[in-house]
Amino acid sequence: MQTQEQAGSWGQLFSGSNAVRTLTLVGGVALHAINVFISTTILPTVIQDIGGIDFYAWNTTLFVAASILGSMMAPRLLGQVGPRYAYLVAAVIFAIGTALCAVAPSMPVMLFGRSVQGFGGGFLLALSFSMVRLVFEPRLWTLAIALISGMWGVASLVGPAIGGVFAQYGHWRMAFGSIIPVIVLFGLLAVFIMPKEAGKGDKTGGLPWAQLVLLTAAVLLVSWASLSPSFFYNALGILAAMVLLGVTYTIERKSPNHVLPRDAFNMKKLAPLYITMTLLSLMVTCSEVFIPLFFQTLHGQKPLVAGYLAALMGLGWTLGSLTTSSLSAKMTNRVIVTAPFIGLTGLIVLALLVPGGSLGGWLDLAPMCLSLFMVGYSVGLTWPHLLANVLQITPQNEQGIASASLTTVQLVTTAFGAALAGTIANLAGLSNPGGATGVSNAALWLFVSLTALPVLAIVMTRIVVRLRQAHTQVKIAEEVVQQAA
Repeated sequence: MQTQEQAGSWGQLFSGSNAVRTLTLVGGVALHAINVFISTTILPTVIQDIGGIDFYAWNTTLFVAASILGSMMAPRLLGQVGPRYAYLVAAVIFAIGTALCAVAPSMPVMLFGRSVQGFGGGFLLALSFSMVRLVFEPRLWTLAIALISGMWGVASLVGPAIGGVFAQYGHWRMAFGSIIPVIVLFGLLAVFIMPKEAGKGDKTGGLPWAQLVLLTAAVLLVSWASLSPSFFYNALGILAAMVLLGVTYTIERKSPNHVLPRDAFNMKKLAPLYITMTLLSLMVTCSEVFIPLFFQTLHGQKPLVAGYLAALMGLGWTLGSLTTSSLSAKMTNRVIVTAPFIGLTGLIVLALLVPGGSLGGWLDLAPMCLSLFMVGYSVGLTWPHLLANVLQITPQNEQGIASASLTTVQLVTTAFGAALAGTIANLAGLSNPGGATGVSNAALWLFVSLTALPVLAIVMTRIVVRLRQAHTQVKIAEEVVQQAA
């Protein structure tokens, strides 16, 4: 007997009014993701034009911190103005931030623009997951989430190319300006096709101000610490941020206003899903931070090529999501427990081959490219199912919080993953002794350390599968009761 989750198909997702809704949700996320990679690509050119090299890394730091704030506030925005105008407001904020970046005469203005961009982008990402459960039937949730998540892989290929072209000809401002009309278009499109009223789980409640402040402070602190070449400051920043997270956890458990659903810490309900999401996300985040450096220094690749090699993880994530999102529940469970082994294999091969260096020929690079793809693919195989399961298991009255939490968890993991990778690399000798020797040591210990993540995920995915099976049995029982009635 099939449940609703198993019955969806790609044809249903792209037929009739669903096609327009899918285009709108996917387009908004794609624009945000493409902007991330455009910004990263053109930033060196921006520095040459308006200065501010001392604040180079803060372009990303402030963007991520503001995105987390936006994602955490998305449920309140959705509850106050409804899906239609919430999406429009998010698009307008994102467009304003992009415009500020396009006209920025100095780095302080650029940083302000990036913060506004991040705030609007966080809204867009969180609202996209909320819209999935509001505009699609439950049987289409996994497919829609897979498609939305897959846009990051597409963006990792398209964004650097767009940014590279504008940067090469010295028109970095046009790189920002070119996406503003498209942002506005998708915002207006949402006005016509999105529902006006929010769901029962999107009613306006109080903002979790204490958690907002503490979580943002933790992200800023760990991001700041990761900028230092000193292991002492790296470790101190991570330790201090962990303390703030501990305080956040304590407040979250007692506060009437939540960032995560109430069952997020219950190992018999949502906790295994969130833990597995974190482990898998860290596999990619910690790996891809230093991939361009490793391949430029140890394998003689040019910056553009090295950047696209790092994008192989994103491509693998996308293809993994799209190829398994329509499988039956039984096959999906098999894939979920197998996926961490694929990621573990990829990390082991990278630990063996990347540190030793090579002449950079394609025969040398091929096994490493395949391994990079495998790491991302292993995450993609599981990702849309984990996110859909969170929405399916969460009670109706907390659906808004659950939707926003999917983006919040991923963004926080991204910030901490970059800091963790920097700490491991510095401890391994990236700065001291530095040079090719330091980079080689950093590559070895980074990939060796990261193998712990899929090992833990192997344990957690088995718990997830048992959770999925129990949930399926409950759904079947409910359907039997409904049919009998």
